[in-house]
Amino acid sequence: MKKYWIGFSAVIVLSFAVLGWVGMKIYQEAPPKPNTVITTEGEIVFEEGLIDKGQNVWQAMGGMEVGSIWGHGSYQAPDWTADWLHREAVFILNEWSNDEYGKAYDNLKAEEKAGLKSRLTKMIRTNNYQKAENKLIIEPIRKKAIEANTEYYSRLFTEGNEDYAIQRNAVTDPYKLRALSAFFFWSSWAASTNRPGEELTYTSNWPHEELVGNKPTGDTIVWTGVSIILLLAGIAGMAWFYASRKEEEELGEIPTDDPLLNAVATPSQRAVIKYFWTVSGLFLLQILLGVVTAHYTVEGHGFYGIPLSDYLPYSVTRTWHTQLGIFWIATAWLAAGLYIGPAVSGVEPKFQKLGVNVLFGALLIVVLGSMAGQWLSIMGLLPDNFWFYFGHSGYEYIDLGRFFQIALLVGLILWLVLMTRAILPALRKKDEQKTILTLFLISSIAIALFYAAALMYGRTTNLAVAEFWRWWVVHLWVEGFFEVFATVVIAFLFARLKLVSIKRAGEASVLSSTIFLSGGIIGTLHHLYFSGTPTYVLALGSVFSALEVVPLLFVGYEAYENYKLSQKREWVNKYKWPIYFFISVAFWNMLGAGLFGFMINPPIALYYMQGLNTTPVHGHAALFGVYGMLGLGLLLFSLRAMNPKPIWKEKIIKYSFWSINFGLFAMVVFSLLPVGLMQTWASVEHGYWYARSAEFLQTDIMETLRWFRAFGDTIFAAGALLFVIFVIGLSTGKSLLNKKNN
Repeated sequence: MKKYWIGFSAVIVLSFAVLGWVGMKIYQEAPPKPNTVITTEGEIVFEEGLIDKGQNVWQAMGGMEVGSIWGHGSYQAPDWTADWLHREAVFILNEWSNDEYGKAYDNLKAEEKAGLKSRLTKMIRTNNYQKAENKLIIEPIRKKAIEANTEYYSRLFTEGNEDYAIQRNAVTDPYKLRALSAFFFWSSWAASTNRPGEELTYTSNWPHEELVGNKPTGDTIVWTGVSIILLLAGIAGMAWFYASRKEEEELGEIPTDDPLLNAVATPSQRAVIKYFWTVSGLFLLQILLGVVTAHYTVEGHGFYGIPLSDYLPYSVTRTWHTQLGIFWIATAWLAAGLYIGPAVSGVEPKFQKLGVNVLFGALLIVVLGSMAGQWLSIMGLLPDNFWFYFGHSGYEYIDLGRFFQIALLVGLILWLVLMTRAILPALRKKDEQKTILTLFLISSIAIALFYAAALMYGRTTNLAVAEFWRWWVVHLWVEGFFEVFATVVIAFLFARLKLVSIKRAGEASVLSSTIFLSGGIIGTLHHLYFSGTPTYVLALGSVFSALEVVPLLFVGYEAYENYKLSQKREWVNKYKWPIYFFISVAFWNMLGAGLFGFMINPPIALYYMQGLNTTPVHGHAALFGVYGMLGLGLLLFSLRAMNPKPIWKEKIIKYSFWSINFGLFAMVVFSLLPVGLMQTWASVEHGYWYARSAEFLQTDIMETLRWFRAFGDTIFAAGALLFVIFVIGLSTGKSLLNKKNN
C-alpha cells in the first residue's frame, strides 16, 4: 500500500508544480491591456481605462452568457472576438478597395484581392504596443473601422437582436456601449496581433480568419499528432495493465442478509433528507430553465409567443440553468458525504445535526441570493461596482457575485468540518478502512478548499489570467477532485454492503485516483489552448489531457463489475437502482467524458470547434451524464440505506432511469451533435465567424435540427419528473409497497 501512496503523492506534487509554473508564465505573457489607444497621428481612440471599463460592462450584463470571448461562453450570439475581427477586416478591405479600384472588395479580381489582403494582414498582425507607456498605436483606417463597429454594437445592444437572443436595452448608456466596444476590440487585437518576436498571435492564431492570415500554427498540428500517439500508447498500456492483473481474490461468503438491515439513521443523517428534497426541486427548476434557454435559440425574444425575454432574457435563464446544475449536483454529493460520515464511525458527533441544518440554510442563501443578484445585474438594476460583489461575475460556471462566492467557500469549509469530525474516530483506528478513509478526507479537503480559486481574479484582471483560475474551478474542482471523491464514495458504499473488501476498495481507490490525476491536473490546460496563453500551454494541455481520456475508455470494465455485484445476492436487488445509476455513470464517463471529450480535445480539432455546439455535446454528456447521474445514484443509495426494510415500487424509478438516459442520448446525438458538426464544417470552410453567425445558424436545416432537440428534451424531462415523484413518494409512502414498515 505504501507504494500506492508514494505514487499518489508524487503525481499531486509534480503536477501542481508544473501547473503553478505555467500559471506564473501566463501572468507574465498574457496579452497586455493598453491604458490608452491612439492613432499614428496622435488621435485618441480609447481613453485611459476604457478597456477595463468595457470588461466590467461585459461582465455585469452576463459576460460569457451573452455570446463568447476567445471561444468561451454561450453559443447563440456570436463570438465577439471573431465577429469584431471579421467586421473590422471587411470594413478596411472595402475602404481600400473603393479608394483604389472604385468598387467593393468582393468584386475585385483574385490578384487584386490578394494584394489588399496581404497589406491588411501585415498591418493587423504588426505589434505596435508600447510597453513603457502602456499604450497601443494603430493606423487611422483602424480608427474608422472601430467607429463603424462601435455604431453597430451600440445599435445591437440597445435595440436587441432576436437571432442572437439579446434582449432590448441590454445596455443603453452611450459611455458603457463605447467601453464595451473597446473591450471587444482588445480581445480581437490580442487574437490578430503577433506576440513580440514570434509569428503567431497571443491566441495562437485563433480564431480561423483567412482575411488576416489566422491559420493553425505548426504547434497546433504537431501537438495534435503527439497527443493522439500518446493516447494510443496509453490505451495499450492500460490494456496490458488490465490483462496482467491477477484474478480478483475471492471475498469469502457474501452476507446472506443486508448488512444495513438493522442500521438506524442518526439525527444528523435524518436531517440530510431535506437536502435531497432540495436537490429534486433544483433539478426540476434547472430542466425548466434549460427548456426555456433552448427555446430561445429558435424564438429569440419569446417562449411560444410570450415575450419572456423582457423579464427573463436568455443570459439570465442560461446563467441559472448552468449554475443550478452545479448547485444541485454538488448538494447531492455533499449530502451523501454528510450521510456517510456518521455511518463510517458509528458515532454521532455532538451538535452534528445543528451543523447540518446551519449548512442547509447557508446553501439556500447562496443559491437564492446569487440568482436574485444575477437577475438584477443583467437587468442593469445594480449600482456601479455592486455587480461584482452581489451580481454577475461574467465568467461561466462561476457566475456568482464575489459575496456569494465567499459565502459558498465558507459553507464548503463548514461541510469539511462536519465531515472531518464525523470520520475522525474511525480514522484514528489502525484497521483496513484507514486507506479509503484517508483518501476520502483528502478529497473532501480538496473539494472544500479548491473552490477558493474562484476568488483569485478581480474586477479588471486580465482575461487570460481570469480564465486560468476559472478552469481551476471547472476542471480541477468539478472534474478533478469531485471525480476522486466519487471514486472513493462508490467504493466505500460497496464495501459497506460487504460486496467488496474494504482493503481492496481502498487500494483500488488510491490507484484509480492516481491514474486519473496523472493526466487530469495538468490536463486542465487543454481548456486554455487559445486563451491568450503561451504555446507550451497547448503542448502540455494536449498531451496530458489525452492521457486523462485513457482510463475513461476502460470504464466499461467498471460498469460490468458493478453489474456483477448487483447479482451476488437476492437482497442486493434492493440496491438495484442506485447501482444502475452508478453503471450509467460508467457509460457516460466513457461516451461523454471520453469519446465526446476527446472529439474536441486535440488542438487542431479545438481550433475549429471551440465554442461551437460540439462543446455542449461533451458538456451535457459529461456533466450530467457523469456527475448528475452519480448525484442521483448517491441520493437513492442514501435514502435506501437510511430505511432499508420497505420494498420500493420500482415501476416509476425504472421508467425514470431509462427515460433520463435515453432522453440525454437523444438530446445530444439527434440535435447538438449534428449542429456542432455542421458548424465545424462551416468553420473550416469559411472561418470561425461564419460558423457562429446568424446567416448560418438561422438557416432552415439548422433551425430544424435545433427543433429536433425537443424530442430528447421531452423524454429527459419526463424521466426527471418521475424521479422527483419517486423521491417524494419515499417520504409519503406512495413509492413503497409496505408502508407500515416505513
